[in-house]
Order: sequence, then C-alpha cells, then structure tokens
Amino acid sequence: MKLPSALFPILLAAVHALAPGAFAGAAQAAEFPQRPVKVLVPFPAGGAADNAMRVIARKLTEYWQQQVLVENSAGVHAIKAGAAAPADGYHLLLAAGSQMVTGPLLRAKLPYHPQRDFVPVGRLVTNPPVLVVHPALGVKSVKELIDLAKKKPGALNFSSSGIGSPNHLAMEMFQGLTGTDIVHVPYKGGAPSVVELVGGQVEMAINAIPSVLMHIRSNKLVPLAVASAERARALPQLPTLAEAGVPGFDYTIWYALFAPAKAPPAVLDKISADLQRALADPEVARLLLEQGNEPAPSSSAALAQFMQQDSQRWARLIRERNLKIEE
Repeated sequence: MKLPSALFPILLAAVHALAPGAFAGAAQAAEFPQRPVKVLVPFPAGGAADNAMRVIARKLTEYWQQQVLVENSAGVHAIKAGAAAPADGYHLLLAAGSQMVTGPLLRAKLPYHPQRDFVPVGRLVTNPPVLVVHPALGVKSVKELIDLAKKKPGALNFSSSGIGSPNHLAMEMFQGLTGTDIVHVPYKGGAPSVVELVGGQVEMAINAIPSVLMHIRSNKLVPLAVASAERARALPQLPTLAEAGVPGFDYTIWYALFAPAKAPPAVLDKISADLQRALADPEVARLLLEQGNEPAPSSSAALAQFMQQDSQRWARLIRERNLKIEE
C-alpha cells in the first residue's frame, strides 16, 4: 500500500523522536533534578533581584523536592564564574539586562560573551522604574520638571548606580526625548545613589521601584511617573512617562535565568516550564508584587528574541548619546 505523501514528514519526525539521543534527553529531563540546584546571583543579598530569586527558589524547591540554593557573588566575576560552571542544568545564573545586553554594548572588554557563553532559560521579573525627585526641588509633575530643566540647562543633577547602569541609561533616554541637559552624578552602587538622593545631595533619579518604594511611602521622595510602557501595579495611580508628556519613553529593568552554553536542552526546557509555572502561582505573584517586582514569565525562545530587540534599541541610544565606559 502506498502511503500518502503528507504522512512522510510526520513519520520522519517520529523516527527522529525515537533516536537514542531523544530517549536520553527525555530521560535526563524526567529525572531532573537528582541533587540540589545552584543559582548564582551577581547582586548583594537583600536587593530586588536577590529577593525575587529567593521567592521563586522556594517554589521550585517545592516542585522538585530538591533544594534550590541561591548564592550571592560579585558582579562581573560572578557572571564569568557562571559561564565556566558545569553545563549540566544544576548550575544557573540570574542576570539583568544591564549585564547581558547593555554592558557588552558599552564595554569593549568583558570576561564573558552573553551569546557565546550562555543560553537563555526564561525571564523572571521586571522592575518598572520610577522617576523620582527630592521634595526640595519643588516640582510635582513631569511637565514642571522638564520646564525647570530647560530654564536651567546643566544646573540640575541626577544620581545613578554608575556609568552605564540602568538608571543612568534611563536618564540619558529622558534627556534625549525631552531635549534637556541634566548633570549625571554616578555612584558606586545603587544603595549609595539612593541614600544621596533621599538626603538631598542630588535632585532626581530613575530607580527601580523596590529601591525607592519605602521612601515614596514616607514622603521622602516625590514620584512623578513610571518609565515603563504600562503603569506599575505597585504604584497604579502614577502615570507613565509617555502619558505624562514624554512620548516613546519605554524602559523596564528585567532579570532572567541563564545556563552555561551546551547545557542539555531537554533539562533546560523542564527548568523553563517549571519557572513559568512558579511565576504563575498566585502566592508567588503576590510576594513578588509586594517587593515591587512584577512576574514576567517567558520561554527561552521568547527571551532570546526579546534580548535581540532590546540590544538593537539600546545600541541606537548608546550611539546617539555617544556613551561608553573607559576600560
């Protein structure tokens, strides 16, 4: 009997699925994990990324009946260590867009290469940043801030956690879209930049919501707008910058899980699926939102596509603003 030609692709796929490698990959994923899984976090304990990862790690531990260990380490060195870790699915890295997208665009020399050294597993959360000013500045809206900055070019200043940091790039975007000239005051880390802002040594910043939320609630900082395209659930009454008169402004801080290159695809698919399941859990979502983080689950393929688009967008801004980090 002659088989219909339409069946040949189906049969071919079935043959491939029955190949020894497919059996091995499926068995590997079904058995994963057989021991604790370590997630390297290149941020200090107690920060937005660390807090989010610990909530998610508890849920994954529940799913897998194996401990998911969160290990904090230092910045670039941690990412380098993540790239050199065994590619077995038991060693993962939490990283931010500033480390996997904008950092490589700003620095000619890095001890890691995101596309070469890592494979994306899935996005965890986003932090919609918020534009805040010190009360002493006396402005209550984005329009008032833009008007003041245009009247006093080069007289106002903003803080950031360092040259090329997310809050630095966000303010560069703000200046480019509003035609303002505001002086950058970089600090060595997010904590001192916020302390100086609250103390009035600097006048404004665009910060991740978790880092300034308590200061907003205690009226030590005045929130003007969120930087993301959509309003933040942590501050629902606050307009977006686009709504407040800066069309086209769209910036969100994001964090995602990555694995060393050549990690088993079937195992990574399982991790990605369980990660998305954890982020959809109502209790996990509630805890993340209380921190000021927003659950943002994605598949590994969707994350890879998002990173490519993000890279193109930031490359354009970095070129237009002539930004770079001297090595």
